[in-house]
Amino acid sequence: MDRRARERSSRRGRRTEGRAGGLPARRAESAARPTEGSPAGRPRRVRRESSPRSRWRRGLNARRAAAAGATRVLAMSTTRRAAVLAIVVCALAFTLAVPLRTYLSQRSEISEQEQRRHELRADVARLQERQAALNDPAQVETEARRRLRYVMPGETPYLVQLPEDNPQAPQPQAQQQPGVGGMAWYQQLWATLGR
Repeated sequence: MDRRARERSSRRGRRTEGRAGGLPARRAESAARPTEGSPAGRPRRVRRESSPRSRWRRGLNARRAAAAGATRVLAMSTTRRAAVLAIVVCALAFTLAVPLRTYLSQRSEISEQEQRRHELRADVARLQERQAALNDPAQVETEARRRLRYVMPGETPYLVQLPEDNPQAPQPQAQQQPGVGGMAWYQQLWATLGR
C-alpha cells in the first residue's frame, strides 16, 4: 500500500506544479484578478479544453445510456410487447383505412364513368350517322312523306289502309244488363235472402 500511496502523491506533485496555493495555474491567475461582472472575492470559472480522452468517455457514456434504454425496452414483458404491437398495428390500420377507402371508391367511380363514356360515344356515333343521312335531300323527302304525310305540289295523295295496318279498335264493353226479371244484382241477392 505504501507503494500506491507514493504513486498517488507523486502524481499529485506533477499535477500541482505551477500552482499557487493548491489551485491550478489558470485558476490562481483568475483568482488574483476580479472580473467585471462578478463580485471582488469570487473567482471566475475557467472552461477546460476537452481532450480526446474526455470526448471518448462522453461518447462511451452516451452509448452505455442508449444500450441501457434498449435493454429496458427489450426487458418488457411479452404482454406489454403484444400490447405495443397491437397499438402500432391499429394506428397503421386507422391511418391507411381512409385513404384506401377513398382509393377504392374512386376506382369504382372511374369504371362507372368509363362505361358511361363508352355509351355516350356510341350514341354520338349513331347520331352522327343519322345526321349524315338527313343531309341527303332524298332521305329528307322520304322522311317527310312517311312521317308527316307530305306530298309534292301537283301530286294527289292516296291513303290505302290494309287490314293489318289498321289497329284493332277496342270492342265496346257490353253494359251489364239487369239480371233475370229486370232486377239489379243486389236486388236479386236481397230477394234470395228474403225467401
